[in-house]
Amino acid sequence: MRIVTWNVNSIKVRADQVLDWSARNSPDVVCLQELKTEDPGFPSARFAELGYTCAVSGQKTYNGVAILAKGELTDVVAGFADGAEEDPQRRILRATYRGIRVVDCYCPNGEEVGTDKYAYKLRWYARLRAALDAQEDTKEPLVLVGDMNVAPEPIDVHKPERWEGKVLFSEPERAALATLRGFGLEDCLRKHHPGESGIFSWWDYRLKAWDRGWGLRIDHILATPSLLAKCTACNVDKEPRAHERPSDHAPVVADFDV
Repeated sequence: MRIVTWNVNSIKVRADQVLDWSARNSPDVVCLQELKTEDPGFPSARFAELGYTCAVSGQKTYNGVAILAKGELTDVVAGFADGAEEDPQRRILRATYRGIRVVDCYCPNGEEVGTDKYAYKLRWYARLRAALDAQEDTKEPLVLVGDMNVAPEPIDVHKPERWEGKVLFSEPERAALATLRGFGLEDCLRKHHPGESGIFSWWDYRLKAWDRGWGLRIDHILATPSLLAKCTACNVDKEPRAHERPSDHAPVVADFDV
């Protein structure tokens, strides 16, 4: 089974890129973030032509997530579904595919350390961990993927000394991601690339970051132990980032022997 996560930064702008990439790479599950469109604007019919079932929780402007799968998706849940007032920002979608629970997340950016948006990001992470504890089973095969908007380690940042203490690489954010992983989630990419620096998934549109190689690894595929044991490969596919009018993120791809 091949699972991909990709922040597309507007599905309307990049539908052709995602469809072309999917046709060439044949992923079984495609998790998308930052759709920037409401559900009716999502090109479900075009993905259906490639054999994908679509579960969508869309939102215009900045948010929205979708899970596409070559087969039936069951137990679809949008949002935290924790009994409290639902977050108006559509950032979480869960579904089961071939016995694997798939959690697709678009975590808040945080904007700047010390702001209200930064505080919201930390609360959001804590709420997601609580929702997983209450609703999911770490003993079952589960994969949590998405734009997590946190680089976990210095090797995940092009110049960590410049980023230390700033949003995406501040200590409270890294701690929040570590707490989320404490649910029982391991980094699929690091299973296959332990200690390797320079693997990035996001390059800012500004300052010619792509041309200079100034990236961060903030998009992740995390799996429970039973599923991690079956992960045979995990990589960032940088090729789409070099396209004309690309997303600022590249897809992260993991293969599982299931």
